[in-house]
Amino acid sequence: MPFTSHDSHDTPEVLDRREGPHGEVVLRRHGELLQIIANGCFLMDTSDGRSERRLVDAAAEALTAAGGLPSPHLLIGGLGVGFSLAHAAADPRWGRIAVVEREPAIIDWHREGPLAALSAQALADPRTEIVQADLVRYVNETSDTYDALCLDIDNGPGWTVTEDNDGLYEPAGLAGCARVLRPGGVLAVWSAQPSPEFEETLRNAGFQQVRTEEIPVARGVPDVVHLAVGPG
Repeated sequence: MPFTSHDSHDTPEVLDRREGPHGEVVLRRHGELLQIIANGCFLMDTSDGRSERRLVDAAAEALTAAGGLPSPHLLIGGLGVGFSLAHAAADPRWGRIAVVEREPAIIDWHREGPLAALSAQALADPRTEIVQADLVRYVNETSDTYDALCLDIDNGPGWTVTEDNDGLYEPAGLAGCARVLRPGGVLAVWSAQPSPEFEETLRNAGFQQVRTEEIPVARGVPDVVHLAVGPG
């Protein structure tokens, strides 16, 4: 076999690998990109971020259209590489910004690891709070309420990272989401593909003004954001 040279960027470099409460999580560098892998499933990287930022803006716009109050409180489900948090913290319209993340490793990578370059300013913002918790449990147990809930913990309602996340997109899980939303509050759910079935589940759970917005990406099919106004 003839010798073939390879660019060192072809092989990802593992920066950290940990066994978390829900399996293995890995942070790796691939060229200039940082990537998060959970149980062998690619979650996200630092290549773009436009759909994660749009998730937050779409929620803010829907909240305004629904007659939301000034300085709304935002709950972000999933810290990821920090695009949604950094974008929210750069927007003065938000009041409190809480992020629920269940993986201690991901929180560590932001506080003192390679992802700190993306989120340090947002984490230093006095409006920001990081909550280490499982989101499904959090929305069913917390006494806090929010004007907007932005979910980005899976690749979509039909493509979850772990099986126990499935329930979040079913009637019982959506009841928990509705529970933490104030009247007129907005639920925004990121997905790698549209899901008419999830739209129907939202409507059956009492959510109103259900719609799906496509977000063009650099390569491949568009990402989407499912949007809905909470019941009541």
